[in-house]
Amino acid sequence: MNRYLDFEDDIEIIDNKIKELDEDNNNFNNDNIKLLEKKNNLLKSIYSNLTAWDKVQVARHADRPHSINYINLIFQNIIYLHGDKKFSDDTAIIGCIAELSGQSVMVIGTEKGNTMESRIKHNFGMAKPEGYRKAQRLMKIANKFNLPIITFVDTAGAFPGKDAEERGQSESIASSILTSFKVDSPIISVVIGEGGSGGAIALATADIVLMLEHSIYSVISPEGCASILWRSSDFIKKAAENLKLTAQDCLKNDIIDSIVKEVHGGAHRFPSEQAIILKKELIKNLEKLNAIPRHNRKNIRNEKFLNITSNI
Repeated sequence: MNRYLDFEDDIEIIDNKIKELDEDNNNFNNDNIKLLEKKNNLLKSIYSNLTAWDKVQVARHADRPHSINYINLIFQNIIYLHGDKKFSDDTAIIGCIAELSGQSVMVIGTEKGNTMESRIKHNFGMAKPEGYRKAQRLMKIANKFNLPIITFVDTAGAFPGKDAEERGQSESIASSILTSFKVDSPIISVVIGEGGSGGAIALATADIVLMLEHSIYSVISPEGCASILWRSSDFIKKAAENLKLTAQDCLKNDIIDSIVKEVHGGAHRFPSEQAIILKKELIKNLEKLNAIPRHNRKNIRNEKFLNITSNI
């Protein structure tokens, strides 16, 4: 069943007409073709003119591919790794050794889940300290065996619960960032949906940071911002605009390095096609990083992040 966003009413109407024609006619005819062409043109038009709040909705779409989807679609010979070896295995962060175009890599990602059962299992992608410590452990393994690190970011933020704070949530995030600065392995990070605050930065301190075209990356959610500044949810659209959270804003402000184009209508409509596009980008950028001498990577990465604020 298709899930339509607030600004997709016209798309829903066309889809319903196509469904009616399919039920009335067993054969594909000119009417179907005309409606599909109209739908395709409409998708291009709508998704070329999304507001910041529209992009927030797309980034959060229930059918948008998550880390586990991209892992299964992009990589081969996947071996999942579990636990932080200190407390437990936080399934809000998943990790594996896999192959990308014949090269072994370490993949780490925040995972939201696709069904209610899996969302509860993965805590809606909100990691606890043991999740970030698992990420650190996998980064260190990658560094030891000279494996490139690829991270997928899709989280509203780190889990803010009492138990997480008691186990050192802030420290675990800071340590993940520090570990990213210390390893010599090349790191590519991709914001595939939501990039929320420190919970996202913990996995996005990378040599190359990519964002999918309709993903978002921000220090706070529009809802949180509106409640603090205006004490009202009536201002969430204004907050979204002012936060400069879109991929286009982040590229303009040198927060990220490149934008990965999405299929027309968003990644949630054609996950397999989106995975093909993303795979090509990962391979291209990994080739660039592999050309940099191992002993230089860390220094270049550190300088990059030290210089970010100089351009804002």
